[in-house]
Amino acid sequence: MNVNIYVDGFNLYYGCLKKTPYKWLNILQMSQFLIPQNSTVNQIKYFTARVSARPNDVGLPIRQETYIRALKTLPNLQVIYGHFLSHSVWMANANPPPKKLQVIKTEEKGSDVNLASHLLLDAFTQQFDMAVVVTNDSDLYTPIEFVIQHVNRPVGILHPHQHPSAKLKTIATFIKPIREGVLKSSQFPVMLSDKNGTFSKPIGW
Repeated sequence: MNVNIYVDGFNLYYGCLKKTPYKWLNILQMSQFLIPQNSTVNQIKYFTARVSARPNDVGLPIRQETYIRALKTLPNLQVIYGHFLSHSVWMANANPPPKKLQVIKTEEKGSDVNLASHLLLDAFTQQFDMAVVVTNDSDLYTPIEFVIQHVNRPVGILHPHQHPSAKLKTIATFIKPIREGVLKSSQFPVMLSDKNGTFSKPIGW
Protein backbone atom coordinates (compact mmCIF):
# COMPACT_ATOMS: atom_id res chain seq x y z
CA MET A 1 0.00 0.00 0.00
CA ASN A 2 1.44 3.37 -1.06
CA VAL A 3 1.06 6.07 1.60
CA ASN A 4 1.45 9.82 1.22
CA ILE A 5 2.38 11.78 4.35
CA TYR A 6 1.13 15.37 4.77
CA VAL A 7 2.88 17.25 7.59
CA ASP A 8 1.54 20.40 9.21
CA GLY A 9 5.01 21.61 10.20
CA PHE A 10 4.08 24.18 12.83
CA ASN A 11 1.44 21.95 14.40
CA LEU A 12 4.06 19.22 14.70
CA TYR A 13 6.69 21.58 16.13
CA TYR A 14 4.50 23.26 18.72
CA GLY A 15 2.65 20.04 19.54
CA CYS A 16 5.52 17.74 20.46
CA LEU A 17 8.95 19.14 19.52
CA LYS A 18 9.46 22.69 20.80
CA LYS A 19 10.46 21.92 24.40
CA THR A 20 12.18 18.61 23.68
CA PRO A 21 15.62 17.42 22.50
CA TYR A 22 13.97 15.77 19.47
CA LYS A 23 13.73 18.68 17.01
CA TRP A 24 16.19 17.02 14.60
CA LEU A 25 13.36 14.76 13.51
CA ASN A 26 13.54 12.37 10.57
CA ILE A 27 9.92 12.48 9.45
CA LEU A 28 10.29 9.49 7.12
CA GLN A 29 11.56 7.28 9.96
CA MET A 30 8.85 8.53 12.31
CA SER A 31 6.18 7.79 9.72
CA GLN A 32 7.49 4.28 9.12
CA PHE A 33 7.10 3.53 12.82
CA LEU A 34 3.45 4.64 12.82
CA ILE A 35 1.84 3.78 9.49
CA PRO A 36 0.19 0.36 9.01
CA GLN A 37 2.44 -2.63 8.39
CA ASN A 38 3.08 -3.61 4.77
CA SER A 39 2.82 0.05 3.77
CA THR A 40 5.37 2.06 1.80
CA VAL A 41 5.89 5.80 2.12
CA ASN A 42 5.35 7.08 -1.42
CA GLN A 43 5.76 10.80 -0.81
CA ILE A 44 6.10 13.27 2.08
CA LYS A 45 4.81 16.84 1.79
CA TYR A 46 5.97 19.20 4.53
CA PHE A 47 3.99 22.43 4.94
CA THR A 48 5.62 25.37 6.71
CA ALA A 49 6.50 29.07 6.39
CA ARG A 50 9.85 30.81 6.54
CA VAL A 51 10.48 32.37 9.95
CA SER A 52 12.29 35.66 10.57
CA ALA A 53 14.91 36.55 13.14
CA ARG A 54 13.65 37.91 16.44
CA PRO A 55 15.43 40.36 18.74
CA ASN A 56 15.94 37.61 21.31
CA ASP A 57 16.65 34.87 18.75
CA VAL A 58 18.55 35.99 15.67
CA GLY A 59 19.48 32.38 14.80
CA LEU A 60 15.90 31.20 14.34
CA PRO A 61 15.82 31.31 10.50
CA ILE A 62 19.26 29.67 10.28
CA ARG A 63 18.11 26.74 12.41
CA GLN A 64 14.95 26.39 10.33
CA GLU A 65 16.89 26.40 7.06
CA THR A 66 19.31 23.81 8.45
CA TYR A 67 16.40 21.55 9.41
CA ILE A 68 14.76 21.95 6.00
CA ARG A 69 18.10 21.10 4.43
CA ALA A 70 18.09 17.90 6.52
CA LEU A 71 14.54 17.07 5.43
CA LYS A 72 15.52 17.47 1.78
CA THR A 73 18.02 14.62 2.16
CA LEU A 74 14.99 12.33 2.41
CA PRO A 75 13.73 10.72 -0.80
CA ASN A 76 10.46 11.99 -2.25
CA LEU A 77 10.07 14.85 0.24
CA GLN A 78 8.69 18.18 -0.92
CA VAL A 79 8.55 21.41 1.13
CA ILE A 80 5.56 23.68 0.44
CA TYR A 81 5.70 27.20 1.88
CA GLY A 82 2.99 29.43 3.25
CA HIS A 83 3.88 32.81 4.76
CA PHE A 84 3.77 34.88 7.93
CA LEU A 85 1.62 37.98 8.21
CA SER A 86 2.46 40.58 10.88
CA HIS A 87 0.22 43.50 11.73
CA SER A 88 -0.56 45.85 14.59
CA VAL A 89 -3.73 45.17 16.60
CA TRP A 90 -5.31 46.44 19.81
CA MET A 91 -5.90 43.73 22.40
CA ALA A 92 -7.28 43.75 25.93
CA ASN A 93 -4.78 43.67 28.78
CA ALA A 94 -5.20 40.47 30.82
CA ASN A 95 -4.12 42.22 34.05
CA PRO A 96 -5.95 45.11 35.73
CA PRO A 97 -6.44 47.95 35.32
CA PRO A 98 -8.49 47.07 32.22
CA LYS A 99 -7.16 48.74 29.12
CA LYS A 100 -6.12 47.89 25.61
CA LEU A 101 -2.56 47.52 24.39
CA GLN A 102 -1.27 47.82 20.84
CA VAL A 103 0.69 44.70 19.94
CA ILE A 104 2.29 43.14 16.90
CA LYS A 105 0.41 39.98 15.96
CA THR A 106 2.13 37.42 13.75
CA GLU A 107 0.09 34.69 12.09
CA GLU A 108 1.17 31.84 9.90
CA LYS A 109 -0.96 31.84 6.75
CA GLY A 110 -1.49 29.37 3.97
CA SER A 111 -0.17 26.08 5.30
CA ASP A 112 -3.57 24.60 6.19
CA VAL A 113 -5.02 25.65 2.82
CA ASN A 114 -1.95 24.32 1.01
CA LEU A 115 -2.16 21.02 2.85
CA ALA A 116 -5.87 20.64 2.14
CA SER A 117 -5.36 21.48 -1.55
CA HIS A 118 -2.53 19.00 -2.03
CA LEU A 119 -4.41 16.28 -0.14
CA LEU A 120 -7.51 16.71 -2.31
CA LEU A 121 -5.62 17.00 -5.61
CA ASP A 122 -3.49 13.93 -4.86
CA ALA A 123 -6.60 11.97 -3.87
CA PHE A 124 -8.54 12.86 -7.00
CA THR A 125 -5.53 12.05 -9.22
CA GLN A 126 -4.98 8.75 -7.39
CA GLN A 127 -1.49 9.50 -6.10
CA PHE A 128 -1.86 7.28 -3.03
CA ASP A 129 -3.69 4.29 -1.59
CA MET A 130 -3.78 5.91 1.85
CA ALA A 131 -3.03 9.39 3.17
CA VAL A 132 -1.64 10.13 6.61
CA VAL A 133 -1.85 13.67 7.96
CA VAL A 134 0.42 14.85 10.77
CA THR A 135 -1.72 17.44 12.55
CA ASN A 136 -4.21 18.10 15.28
CA ASP A 137 -5.94 20.95 13.42
CA SER A 138 -9.69 20.43 13.23
CA ASP A 139 -9.83 22.92 10.33
CA LEU A 140 -8.69 20.01 8.15
CA TYR A 141 -11.82 18.00 8.96
CA THR A 142 -13.64 18.80 5.70
CA PRO A 143 -10.87 17.90 3.20
CA ILE A 144 -10.18 14.70 5.13
CA GLU A 145 -13.89 13.88 5.10
CA PHE A 146 -14.06 14.49 1.32
CA VAL A 147 -11.14 12.14 0.64
CA ILE A 148 -12.65 9.38 2.77
CA GLN A 149 -16.27 9.70 1.68
CA HIS A 150 -16.00 10.88 -1.94
CA VAL A 151 -12.70 9.43 -3.17
CA ASN A 152 -12.91 6.29 -1.03
CA ARG A 153 -9.33 6.57 0.22
CA PRO A 154 -8.47 6.04 3.90
CA VAL A 155 -6.91 8.95 5.80
CA GLY A 156 -5.09 8.41 9.09
CA ILE A 157 -4.02 11.07 11.60
CA LEU A 158 -0.75 11.21 13.53
CA HIS A 159 -1.49 13.76 16.24
CA PRO A 160 1.40 15.59 17.92
CA HIS A 161 -0.51 17.07 20.85
CA GLN A 162 -1.30 15.57 24.23
CA HIS A 163 -4.96 15.09 23.33
CA PRO A 164 -6.27 14.40 19.83
CA SER A 165 -8.86 16.64 18.22
CA ALA A 166 -12.31 15.29 19.11
CA LYS A 167 -13.57 16.42 15.72
CA LEU A 168 -10.85 14.64 13.74
CA LYS A 169 -11.42 11.47 15.76
CA THR A 170 -14.95 11.24 14.35
CA ILE A 171 -13.80 11.04 10.72
CA ALA A 172 -10.21 9.69 10.54
CA THR A 173 -9.65 6.11 9.43
CA PHE A 174 -7.27 5.81 12.37
CA ILE A 175 -5.63 8.23 14.78
CA LYS A 176 -2.33 7.64 16.60
CA PRO A 177 -0.33 9.77 19.03
CA ILE A 178 3.29 10.66 18.30
CA ARG A 179 4.92 9.47 21.49
CA GLU A 180 8.33 10.37 22.92
CA GLY A 181 9.78 6.94 22.19
CA VAL A 182 9.06 7.30 18.48
CA LEU A 183 10.57 10.79 18.40
CA LYS A 184 13.70 9.58 20.20
CA SER A 185 14.09 6.70 17.75
CA SER A 186 13.54 8.92 14.67
CA GLN A 187 16.42 11.39 14.85
CA PHE A 188 18.73 12.28 11.98
CA PRO A 189 22.45 11.60 12.48
CA VAL A 190 24.21 14.63 13.99
CA MET A 191 26.15 15.09 10.73
CA LEU A 192 24.50 14.96 7.32
CA SER A 193 25.67 15.49 3.75
CA ASP A 194 23.98 16.74 0.60
CA LYS A 195 25.13 18.06 -2.79
CA ASN A 196 26.37 21.26 -1.11
CA GLY A 197 28.54 19.50 1.47
CA THR A 198 28.38 18.43 5.10
CA PHE A 199 26.29 20.14 7.76
CA SER A 200 25.31 19.42 11.35
CA LYS A 201 22.46 19.51 13.79
CA PRO A 202 21.93 23.02 15.24
CA ILE A 203 23.50 23.66 18.62
CA GLY A 204 20.95 23.22 21.41
CA TRP A 205 18.80 20.79 19.45
